[in-house]
Amino acid sequence: MPSPVLSTYRLQMRGDCCTFDDAVNLLDYLDRLGVSHLYLSPILTAAHGSTHGYDVTDPTTVSAALGGGEGLRRLSEAARSRGMGLIVDIVPNHVGVAHPEQNPWWWDLLRHGRASAYADYFDIDWDLDDGRIVLPVLGSDDDVADLVLDGDVLRLGDLVFPVAPGTGSGTGREVHDRQHYRLTGWRTGICGYRRFFSITSLAALRQEDRTVFDASHVEVKRWFDEGLVDGLRIDHPDGLSDPAGYLGWLRELTGPDAWIVVEKILAADESLDASLPVAGTTGYDALREIGGLFIAPSGESLLTAVSGRPDPDAERTLKTAAVTDTLASELSRLCRAITAVTARQDPQLPSAVAALISRIGVYRSDYLSLGAILPVAVQETSWAAPGLTDTLSTVATALSTSDEVVSRFNQLCGAATAKAVEDCLFYRDARLVSLNEVGGAPELFGVSAAEFHQRTTTRMRAWPTAMTTLSTHDTKRGEDVRARIGLLSQVPETWADSVERWSASSAPPDRDTALFLWQNIFGVWPVDGAVTDELRARLHGYTEKAIREAGTRTSWHDPCMDFENELHGWLDRVLDGPVAAELTALVGRLDVHARNDSLGQKLIQLTAPGVPDIYQGTETTEDSLVDPDNRRPIDHAALRDTLERGDDDKLRVTTAALTLRRARPATFQAGGYTPLLATGSAAAHLVSFLRGQDVVVAACRWTVALAETGWADTALPLPDGRWLDRLSGRRWAGLVPLTELLADSPVALLERTDD
Repeated sequence: MPSPVLSTYRLQMRGDCCTFDDAVNLLDYLDRLGVSHLYLSPILTAAHGSTHGYDVTDPTTVSAALGGGEGLRRLSEAARSRGMGLIVDIVPNHVGVAHPEQNPWWWDLLRHGRASAYADYFDIDWDLDDGRIVLPVLGSDDDVADLVLDGDVLRLGDLVFPVAPGTGSGTGREVHDRQHYRLTGWRTGICGYRRFFSITSLAALRQEDRTVFDASHVEVKRWFDEGLVDGLRIDHPDGLSDPAGYLGWLRELTGPDAWIVVEKILAADESLDASLPVAGTTGYDALREIGGLFIAPSGESLLTAVSGRPDPDAERTLKTAAVTDTLASELSRLCRAITAVTARQDPQLPSAVAALISRIGVYRSDYLSLGAILPVAVQETSWAAPGLTDTLSTVATALSTSDEVVSRFNQLCGAATAKAVEDCLFYRDARLVSLNEVGGAPELFGVSAAEFHQRTTTRMRAWPTAMTTLSTHDTKRGEDVRARIGLLSQVPETWADSVERWSASSAPPDRDTALFLWQNIFGVWPVDGAVTDELRARLHGYTEKAIREAGTRTSWHDPCMDFENELHGWLDRVLDGPVAAELTALVGRLDVHARNDSLGQKLIQLTAPGVPDIYQGTETTEDSLVDPDNRRPIDHAALRDTLERGDDDKLRVTTAALTLRRARPATFQAGGYTPLLATGSAAAHLVSFLRGQDVVVAACRWTVALAETGWADTALPLPDGRWLDRLSGRRWAGLVPLTELLADSPVALLERTDD
């Protein structure tokens, strides 16, 4: 019988530094940390040299680079011997096709076209080019002339494509023109298959076809049949044609006891559909709620004044642009499907679809629990653009009568949200960038204690074993970086004055870009002010990604090197000039408060309802930015040494909480959640709750102001019984003054000792 999932530790599996055998060597450390399950990034065979595994090229085999099937078995058995288990991340939505020769299914499809045994595995737009698959992989259309015939393949640089039987005579171009595919320039925006968002190197699979599901899950099924794995994390199910149907099949495959969580990004006012056969989400909702607790609402007005009030129409504008430009192929295919269903040719159809999607505030609206979303969006669109009313009737008719239209509409909706909001707007909004996180709602400026307790109570009742997280491989800033940046809400005047002075001194080429980057630089600035070559390179890499994602002065599609070079020059002036000393001084002055918030959010995540995940390395303070920065190899040997010494506060809090979870599994799996309210003048600075009847958690917040006023008469009435603080070793009962309870630490973890 597998052990219950009490906590997970995410490992980014890589052939060059984190194989299955490497994971085996970490088990003693993770066991001592208190982890119940290792949580592995994708382990199926991926593109050669992949550092993340989401570009799976063969879903029927475990990656040989990681150790293959036998390596997985060794890891599973070693974990089982310690009472631990495995959770694995799987990627049902797409496979990697950047190098077709590495993907047997894709290679066969390109070689044989519609006659391929895998023709129905992929969502191919066969009508786009008279039955040929359009592949936008060239620098330009003219590059076709440079194709070279090499035996039974066509080559262009490091690209290799198959040649159909009986077509391999003549020049490279002549052979190309006889193939089941047509190579085009990537800038055309035309793609002959459904992609993962707009990434042409990731081709979508038709998991709605049971044959495709069975073929792509044969290895996953073996894991459960042989008892190697205890659960799954499902990558981006919203990209599938029918997420609910897919999850139903998956539950049949894994059995009723497998722990399954889905990477479902919820809007602030959206609930996970209760009919889904899963334990919950991967925790971006919890991330927003826990981090938001430490944002001081008093800082909103001044920080808004610094960056300017957010444009209320920005999201709709960017979504419309994403649908009509970046995702033009997907829009065209959807419009053709609508036209086929309704037999109505309407030139306004693309505009109506884009306008409608721009008003849908969730990834997809076809879950049973979201039935009101679409009709409201239709009405709002019609009201805002009366000229589209008749066309919207056409769209609504198609959505009411065609499953294909429903799925393509919702797949486009999710891709538009990701590209417009997470990958663009969140790189433009500079009010408080710690709020600009996947699943975030920066317009809400934090989370009140009342909201937090209400949402957490709901999670306890509806999704008690959902995953909770603070950092992932996709977060735009690590949890400690966000905690430090969030601290600016407590010192808005200081920040406003600093940014004005620093910008005048360093002369950035663009004010808005600088406002965004200042906070990120502050978030990772070393306390001792020592800017290493590594940090410099990381900041330059982050800057390039941020400005290209923002897309205001440069972009991935059309980079403006003059602007980028100016900005890199400005960054060097910041790192090497007088501003650096001021940054160091400010970071040093606020460091104790940043650490308070880091410990507070960590303890709450580890003890609140749900199954907490510790992303590799975040058991101690770290400074990661967005990927690939947050996927760097982890020095676990150093972490082992730190754990032995016991001198790291965050590691000590993590170990204490995980150990307590393991000692009292019933409390954290099924025990209740009861908010505890402090009394006294500084009560708002404490967040506290009771788990079951035997664990009390307390964390202070907004400590900049608290340092001036002190706790004064503030106290926490403890529930009946005698309580031991697992962090300090001190004992408490009754009404406890916070000047005593939190005298040595910003957090307390109390265990009842009279039961």
